[in-house]
Amino acid sequence: MKHGKKFKSLSRTKSHRKALMGNLASELIKHKRISTTLAKGKELRKYVEPLLTKCKTDTTHNRRLVFKGLLSNEQAKGLVAEMFRDIAPKIADRPGGYTRIIKLAPRQGDNAPMCFIELVDYNEVYTAGGTTEKKTTTRRSRRGGAKKTTDTAPAETVAAKAAPKAEAKGDDLTKIEGVGPKTAEALAAAGMTTFKAVSESTPEVVKEILDAAEANLSSLDPTTWVDQAKLAADGKWDELKKWQDEMDGGRPTDSGEEE
Repeated sequence: MKHGKKFKSLSRTKSHRKALMGNLASELIKHKRISTTLAKGKELRKYVEPLLTKCKTDTTHNRRLVFKGLLSNEQAKGLVAEMFRDIAPKIADRPGGYTRIIKLAPRQGDNAPMCFIELVDYNEVYTAGGTTEKKTTTRRSRRGGAKKTTDTAPAETVAAKAAPKAEAKGDDLTKIEGVGPKTAEALAAAGMTTFKAVSESTPEVVKEILDAAEANLSSLDPTTWVDQAKLAADGKWDELKKWQDEMDGGRPTDSGEEE
C-alpha cells in the first residue's frame, strides 16, 4: 500500500528503483535529452532537479552528494565535473524548473505513454523563441469605439509569423516499422524530421547515419524505411499498415521477398 508516500515505486524494489533513477539521471546529464516512459520521466524530474540545485554551490560536500546520486561509478566522475563546470553556469539564474517534459505518442506494443525529458537551458529552439517573442496586450473599452490597427493585422503578416512554427514541427518517424525513439532522434539530428525527407533519401544514406550515431544503431536494417516513408508522405496509411503487418521489425519476410 502507498500509505501517503509522495513517490512511485515503479513496481521496483528500493535498490532497483535507486539504480534506475541513477542511470536515467546519468543519461540525462550526458545527452541533455532522453526518451522514456511518462511515469519514469516524472519521477526522474523529482530526482534530478535537487542534484542540479546542489551544483550551484561548488563545495566538496555537494560534489559528494551529486556523485552519490549518480550511483558513484567511474562514468559519474566525468559527469559530476561537467555538471559543476558547464551546467551550473547555465542554471545559475534559474530558480528551479531545470527540466522539461514533452509528451510523445504511445509506445508500440504495450501502448505505454512516452515522453522526452530534457534540460531546459540546452534546448536552443525553445530558449531562443522565449527570449525574442514579446507578448502584447490590447485594451478594450466598454463603449463601442474604433478598433486599433493591431486588431486588423493583414492576413499575410499573420501567416508569415505562423510559418516558422509550422516548419519547425516534424513528423512522428516512429510510425515507420523498425524506427524507435532513439533512431528517430538520430535521423532528426541528420536533418530527416519528416516522412518526405526520409523518402527522398536512400537506404545506404540512412545506414551511414545509423552507423555514425552514438546510440549503437548499426545493427538496424533500414532497407524498407524509405519505401515506408513514401507511403506515409502520400497518406497511404492503410497500405502502409498492411505492409507493416507482414514485416519482421522493419525487415521484409520471406513471403514478401518472393512477391
